[in-house]
Amino acid sequence: MRRLTAVLLIAVAGLAGCAGEQPEPPKVVLPGAPGDQPQVVASAAPDAGVPVDVEADYLRMMIAHHEQAVEMTALAPERAQHPKVRALAERIGGAQGPEIGAMQGWLDTHGFGGEHSGHGQSTGHDHATMPGMATPEQLAQLRNSTGADFDRLFLQLMIAHHEGALTMATDVLTRGREEQVHAMATDVLVTQQSEIDTMRGLQAEVG
Repeated sequence: MRRLTAVLLIAVAGLAGCAGEQPEPPKVVLPGAPGDQPQVVASAAPDAGVPVDVEADYLRMMIAHHEQAVEMTALAPERAQHPKVRALAERIGGAQGPEIGAMQGWLDTHGFGGEHSGHGQSTGHDHATMPGMATPEQLAQLRNSTGADFDRLFLQLMIAHHEGALTMATDVLTRGREEQVHAMATDVLVTQQSEIDTMRGLQAEVG
């Protein structure tokens, strides 16, 4: 499996031309799955000024998204059979906990801290409709699974969960303007695409 090209934020300046010509908008280059071509999409220009609601909405939803992933990975030590599944779950849970703290810190710093109450609950959002979120029934099935059955279901649900995170991160990169949130979303894209590739390989091992 070839290494995916990291996500790059490329500011493409317009070539000098007639007076008043505007520069082209920045582009976001998204990595594809192995064998796929990278996808280039337009992006809002990063701006160090006053953040807008799209960034706060993204971070509030991504906190809840990460919290569910942490909940799922916490089941692996006692239920997973394949050592690589247990190791991957530990890595995902260990990374996403600190990411939740960084996202909440941004919200607190920019005056949005009171709008998230923790444990996947924030005002004004139906988290069940967020891309990739496991349903209560799927989580119950995961909790009641052990061994190879757990491994297969965990990988299936976590791949869908990560794919949902990619959708959300791509959306904020194309619509958002705040530079720090752009950096966090870019990290989500790079890290979780790599983990998706790892999990797809594990699916072949688990059977």
